[in-house]
Amino acid sequence: MSKQPVVVAKSWLLGMSIASIFSMAYLLIPIYLLTATACLLRHPTSQSSILYALPMLISIVIPPRASLLALRLIHPMLSYFDFNCIYHLDSESTIRSSMKSGTSYIFAAQPHGVLSFVGMCAATYNPIDTLSVPTAAASVVLHTPLLKNLMGIFNLVDASARNLQHLFKQGKSVLIYIGGIAELFKSCRSEERLYLQQRKGFIKLALKEKNVDIVPVYLFGNTSVLSVMKHGPLAALSRKLQASLTLFWGKLYLPIPRDEKLLYVIGRPLGLPYIPQPTQEDIDKWHGIYCEEVRKIFEMYKERVPMYKHKKLYID
Repeated sequence: MSKQPVVVAKSWLLGMSIASIFSMAYLLIPIYLLTATACLLRHPTSQSSILYALPMLISIVIPPRASLLALRLIHPMLSYFDFNCIYHLDSESTIRSSMKSGTSYIFAAQPHGVLSFVGMCAATYNPIDTLSVPTAAASVVLHTPLLKNLMGIFNLVDASARNLQHLFKQGKSVLIYIGGIAELFKSCRSEERLYLQQRKGFIKLALKEKNVDIVPVYLFGNTSVLSVMKHGPLAALSRKLQASLTLFWGKLYLPIPRDEKLLYVIGRPLGLPYIPQPTQEDIDKWHGIYCEEVRKIFEMYKERVPMYKHKKLYID
């Protein structure tokens, strides 16, 4: 009897377990933090309250940290999701040579999804690139105990414009989820909706900075592995805090991501000029070019992902 099916089954089960740790943590950490805080406020000197809140208290003083070892340990997720990474029109050599010569890139990713399992798989697929190109995240993620340490292994940085400018001055590149939390609530398994029409700040930022260009990145499967509750008080709080604090589900209506094909497509650099004081016309022009490139990537590669073959793309 061949051992291959057994090995594959074990790898699949391990990958599902690892992926579920992230989704379960995203769901349970906010609940734990609320209850731990309540216990401390009600019984601040109680030994049981202190012990219960100890993980939160320890996490508060430990900063988030990128971890090559952790990225290697979660590698089985790639098999669970059947992950693949593609450079659109062989753009890899152009991007890597330009980065070596001093060009910084905004890797502009979409869609956001509940949790970016495509982005997480890409990080463990090529962990060295992850350590050299950080991912911009909302401030609340970087300061939430436990969550910051869990997600911090993916090399997160503050998404503020000031911090991004600082990174560019150091010659660094960064990955940004353009649609943000607003795009999360457009997630749907039957169609793809991107929140891009009102997102032009990244275009303006890139135009104003020397040696900064934009590379569109499409994350096929990000909106299909988990479904999200789009309304209610938690959804409203999630929008307010700019963090995924809402109810979601996957397999069997549990917070277990569906094992679907995931595809990470890295586009070509747009070739933005340096314009110290870009006009609205300049910004609109390059934003239109960006949206068109995103649409081209979607149409070219959607046939490779079963869930996307019949999906239409809407840019809101």
